[in-house]
Amino acid sequence: MGSLGTAAMARMEERLAWYRALSAEDRSWVGLVAQAGIAAFVEWFGHAGEGRPTPSIEFFGTAPRELKRSVSLQQTVDLVRIVVEVVEAQVEELAAPGGAELLRHAMLRYTRDVAFAAAQVYAREAEARGSWDARLEALIVDALVRGQVDDGLHSWAAALGWTSAPVVVFAGYAPDEDPQSVIDGLRDKGRRLGHELLAGVQGDRLIVIVGGADGVKDAARGVVARFGPGPVVIGPEVPDLHAAAR
Repeated sequence: MGSLGTAAMARMEERLAWYRALSAEDRSWVGLVAQAGIAAFVEWFGHAGEGRPTPSIEFFGTAPRELKRSVSLQQTVDLVRIVVEVVEAQVEELAAPGGAELLRHAMLRYTRDVAFAAAQVYAREAEARGSWDARLEALIVDALVRGQVDDGLHSWAAALGWTSAPVVVFAGYAPDEDPQSVIDGLRDKGRRLGHELLAGVQGDRLIVIVGGADGVKDAARGVVARFGPGPVVIGPEVPDLHAAAR
């Protein structure tokens, strides 16, 4: 299996630009993951019949958390595909006499099921990240409304990827819609306009923080119309989130 892992790493080096861009340490970890994947396939293939477990990507657990965060779902699928190609290229030597076709069919099923398992794992992690991001966003909005600003505010904002200045804050009545749908719609609009945006619904109030706009008028585009009936309070343009709370 060591030779298969070495061959898989050589093929990744040849074909995958994202693999070549990794540090030497991370490439080493990916090589260990590839070898673990081959070992997992061999073990899975050995459980013939109804006792055969559903393929998973537990073998990816050999990698450190930082690597798993930096490797995307598509890159994981690329990795699995190359490992399978390497094994398939040597299927005649690896299979028992007369068993080459059986091994090929098993590999196709294994590749499909591992890719599906990977998609499920990444979807769960994305959902968890989304929930965490939503909590951070709510904390930032609440801190600004209460004027309780400290050094943690910029740390929370940085965790959400917030880098923009200047900042404009809007406050008004929330529309009679699902709060998360309102926030998602505002965020999508801000992204299309090239703005960064944080928002929160607190009771009947909607608070929107826009960063990176070219003045108050630019910041208001696509934001004011999303408020419910009633006046919208528009704050002055300020240099950063700390100043927005004053």
